[in-house]
Amino acid sequence: SSGINAEYGDVRVINSLAKSNANKTLKEMYESDEREKEKEYQHRVTEVEGGVFTPLVMTTTGGVGKEFETMLCQLAAKKERSTGYRYQDCKRYIRLRLSFSMVRSVTLSLRGYRGGKKGEGTSDELYNL
Repeated sequence: SSGINAEYGDVRVINSLAKSNANKTLKEMYESDEREKEKEYQHRVTEVEGGVFTPLVMTTTGGVGKEFETMLCQLAAKKERSTGYRYQDCKRYIRLRLSFSMVRSVTLSLRGYRGGKKGEGTSDELYNL
């Protein structure tokens, strides 16, 4: 074993303004959805895949849960070390790329891929963060 674990994440987007969330604080919403994702995936990822799982919970208004924020900070720190850019700029860049990627994903799921030739627009190209 190389000692490097694969990292897995699953995104959940919640509507903090929904009636079902009216009696919850943002913190409670994030925590309950993170726990739900962990309950659903944690065992499989750690025991079967031998990896690390992070629940990536965010709101429709752009807020992110504690686990998601931690992951964003770690990615920004890595990008800062590898590029020399300021931490804040790296974090902003990652959030921007993530936002565009999610918009693209939603658009594709609603209308389907309308690309050109077969083989163009592979998932690696479409979702490359």
